[in-house]
Amino acid sequence: MAPAKPALERSGPHLREEDTLLSAPVESRSFPERAAGATRDRFLQQALTIATTRFVASRDEVFAAFPQGDALRDRARQIKEAVLQRLDHYLEQLTANVERAGGHVHFATTAEEARAIILDIARRNQVKLIVKGKSMAAEEIHLNEALEHAGMAVAETDLGEYIIQLAHERPSHIIAPAIHKTKAQIADLFARELRREVAADPEVITRLARGTLREKFLQADMGITGANFAVADTGTIVLVTNEGNGRMVTSLPRVHVALMGVEKVIPSMTDLVIFLQILARSATGQKLSSYTTLVRGPRRPTELEGPQELHLVLMDNGRVRQLAGTLREALYCLRCGACLNVCPVYRQIGGHAYGDTYPGPIGILMTAMLRGTPAVKDLAHASSLCGACAEVCPVRIDIPRMLIELREHLDREKIAPWPERLLFKACGWLLGRPALYRLAAPLARLGQAPFVRDGRIRSLPSFFGRWTRTRDLPAVAARTFGERWAALAREA
Repeated sequence: MAPAKPALERSGPHLREEDTLLSAPVESRSFPERAAGATRDRFLQQALTIATTRFVASRDEVFAAFPQGDALRDRARQIKEAVLQRLDHYLEQLTANVERAGGHVHFATTAEEARAIILDIARRNQVKLIVKGKSMAAEEIHLNEALEHAGMAVAETDLGEYIIQLAHERPSHIIAPAIHKTKAQIADLFARELRREVAADPEVITRLARGTLREKFLQADMGITGANFAVADTGTIVLVTNEGNGRMVTSLPRVHVALMGVEKVIPSMTDLVIFLQILARSATGQKLSSYTTLVRGPRRPTELEGPQELHLVLMDNGRVRQLAGTLREALYCLRCGACLNVCPVYRQIGGHAYGDTYPGPIGILMTAMLRGTPAVKDLAHASSLCGACAEVCPVRIDIPRMLIELREHLDREKIAPWPERLLFKACGWLLGRPALYRLAAPLARLGQAPFVRDGRIRSLPSFFGRWTRTRDLPAVAARTFGERWAALAREA
């Protein structure tokens, strides 16, 4: 990654004090409290069930009719790994080709630097109104708050993002930001914020949003987007969307800024074709998204539309150190959201309960990558380790393995609560001594007697009560397998 430093020194602006003051909102409640609140929210449960069930069914159906899907997933994984092995080379190539086409490339090591770069571009261009396409990278660095703090108006133009902006919330899903809201809730929100009565009908809601946003597109000085991919050998920025707002954000304002993590670079257009075939299928069950927009440089003299300036901000923010870290595979992620849709934990608690930018199984890994392992001391356990996330991932990221490694790290570094560390240490000690383990079974049967009702343990005292607060435990069997096997051997 040596080339990144000179580029950063060449293009990075001076950090003003106000550009460094913004940080992630502090969530006062613990993860268990957030999760418990989510499970009691009947509107959330209804919205999550409808949306995730639809996504999962559509994904299964479209892959069932796509026999080459598994081979393409394997190939996509290989491409991602090859890129990480030569990331500095592909970033150099991408930079050279973007600049050759008339664009500007900036490198940001941290979230603060990324915000400062974009703020500097906006100030130099005297920007007053900004329209934004959907961007998880922008959410990651809390870009909207920074721009508004600097006196600029920001309008989200993706329908889901527009809804949660009106609600003053953060996205609860990687591809469906407002997945946690029902149609009736959205209609009430529009009526309250836009002062227009609206029926709880998706077409009516969309029509109202389109009319409201159209004026903003025409008045905006700057458009900001993320990037699903950036093709190194052509300098092309690729946006994959299901709404036309992406094309309007990149073509109508006089300045376009694309913000992306450094891991989003891919070698060639041939590789892009592979990713496009599996991305939409994994995300929404479509063969192809409605819009695939390729942006290469600012507007040329012979062209009728496009920005006068194009800026690509390549952001590290903790990614590069994972090239040799335990979370390396998380850098393969395409942000399709498939792992969220099948996760039994996410489907019960939604995205906001995770308390950070990225929710779901992959979100736990991203949070650990961006904020450090201590930030996920509770989240690392927010998984059943059922493996469904690895099965649906379009690049076969082994999320369960990395979650287990995170848990092991929390224990080794003494970050996990001490009762938990003591319990698992005792279990490990016992499992390593077969004679004592065999003796433990009759002792456990004796000790559980006051708590067993109808073959289940429904409540335990003290610290152990946290296990039974939200689940029943099976009682220790009257005879273990080993005891039954010994009895069968004697009878034989």
